[in-house]
Amino acid sequence: MKRLTTSGKRQRGVAAVEFGILLAPMILMVCGVAEFGRAIYQYDTLTKATRSATRYLSQFSPDDVTYPTGAAKCLAAYGNTTCAGQPLAPGLTTAMVVVCDRVNATGCPGQTFLNVSTYDNSGGTGVAAGTVNLVSVKISGFAYSPVQSFINVTGLTFSDISTVMRQVL
Repeated sequence: MKRLTTSGKRQRGVAAVEFGILLAPMILMVCGVAEFGRAIYQYDTLTKATRSATRYLSQFSPDDVTYPTGAAKCLAAYGNTTCAGQPLAPGLTTAMVVVCDRVNATGCPGQTFLNVSTYDNSGGTGVAAGTVNLVSVKISGFAYSPVQSFINVTGLTFSDISTVMRQVL
């Protein structure tokens, strides 16, 4: 009986030591999951911002003299057309927002914004099929910055976030 008591005293504090060993990795894991969730939230915010700016521009013709490119950039970056208030995501500026349409597509290489013909089966000649105008709003070069300062993530830049919609004629 005496031997059991001595053995029990030797085991005292083992649970606290094991908890201390596991605490650091568990805290890092929880912080990592939180940062990953925050990054997904920011990406989703930027996606919704491009979608609302593209929807706004889809109501206008790019030939119109009052075509609101600046207002659309403000809408994508600040959530309003006047660039008032805080940006939707920390570090987001209107300089990161690119608008492309059939009049100006310089910021969107490889994309076509005017579809004027289609091919028939007889010989590959073009047949007029009407015109579809597209408008694209893209956020390019947005760098994610973590909340926790002990996580040193530098150079984490989202790929281009773009939305394309049909535009009025």
